[in-house]
Amino acid sequence: MRFGCCGSLVASGPDKTGVEIVDKIAAYGYDYIELPLGEMMELDGETFQNIKARVKESGLRCEVCNNFFPAKVRLTGPDVDRDQVRAYYQAALERAAQLGVSVIVFGSAGAKRVPEGFSHQQAFQQVVDITRELAPIAAEKEITIAIEPVRMPDCNIINTFEEGVQLAKCVSQPNVKVLIDFYHMVCEHESPQVLMHYGREYLCHVHFSYPNIPLLDGRREPDAIRHLFEKQLDEKGWWRTYPSKEDEWEYAPFIKALKQCGYNGRVSLEAPVQDFEKQAPKALAFLKEFF
Repeated sequence: MRFGCCGSLVASGPDKTGVEIVDKIAAYGYDYIELPLGEMMELDGETFQNIKARVKESGLRCEVCNNFFPAKVRLTGPDVDRDQVRAYYQAALERAAQLGVSVIVFGSAGAKRVPEGFSHQQAFQQVVDITRELAPIAAEKEITIAIEPVRMPDCNIINTFEEGVQLAKCVSQPNVKVLIDFYHMVCEHESPQVLMHYGREYLCHVHFSYPNIPLLDGRREPDAIRHLFEKQLDEKGWWRTYPSKEDEWEYAPFIKALKQCGYNGRVSLEAPVQDFEKQAPKALAFLKEFF
């Protein structure tokens, strides 16, 4: 397997991409960096070229981008502007290709969120249609689209790996696959066994972290904790971080399922951290030992 770091949740620079970690993770022994495409689309041409040069100089490659569509580019609801969507993804795919990206993660929770009162069935079809339209253009650039299921309440559509697979099936394009994020999977109470049913055919990328969900009445129940702790967790970064040791969480069933479904691709750490220089090397050692 190949191991990388997502930049966005540890970003400290004004461009909000997290590219400033690239030299550090190269030194630690990571294989690639994963940068947020939506944030890079906000940059002028010169700043984007500087990011491209900085990644190249590190000796790594931006093999994956996440955050495909920003929230301001609506993908569902009555206000979808297909011309705006089309112009955005054409430009975004071009920038990704310039970076040498192989996979674009299509989570985009804000862009996909279904407006109140709007038909979920119609919204699902809107996402199908947009994904089916952009997939051949991505394929020409040798880019795979990885549908990312995102937990409730972050998004109210495509919340589980199984639902992501159903979307990929409806799109029916060879370069449209599905990502599994361990944190979102835990929050949605989805069993790792789902990978045994669909992983071999559809899994193309993994996001991983220590869910770090606090105990409540002796249990770790995301639904029970969500309303009590959401604001604190978001502000203080308690909600997920980098893994460091085997016994901090029940990782084994997930890792076993990955191996049993034959997955041997990329695994990206995606989480905020309090001490990147301390936690990132330790997390890589964890990944290499257990994955």
